[in-house]
Amino acid sequence: MAKQEISTDKLREPMGHFSQSTTVEASGKLVFISGMTARRADDSIAGIGDITVQTRQVCENIKAAVETAGGGLEHVCRVDVFVRNIEHFDKIHAVRREYFKAPLPASTMVEVTKMVSPEYLIEINAIAVIPEGDA
Repeated sequence: MAKQEISTDKLREPMGHFSQSTTVEASGKLVFISGMTARRADDSIAGIGDITVQTRQVCENIKAAVETAGGGLEHVCRVDVFVRNIEHFDKIHAVRREYFKAPLPASTMVEVTKMVSPEYLIEINAIAVIPEGDA
């Protein structure tokens, strides 16, 4: 897959682990991954009160979803991150570095006041493009 990070000196360097923009040749399978939380398959919530543990579980859930569709995290082109506390930015990006390698997905992060469960500290949705022949 020809996924490529696009950057320009006309924009500020990203503060976190993401690209300014990402291009993908549009042949293959698009995968739209719903908002993933720290909820495990057994219905328990990982890391209540711990943003690092919750972020890791969210990334594992995204990984499971994209792998089930026939791809891998390298096919993720975009993520939208919703957090209860934007002060967790650095801890979240430390975990993202474990999961997402260059070329990095484009990303947006916003702080929200409520989520479906009061125990959730983070939710991430994603878009992946799995090239023909990989799926």
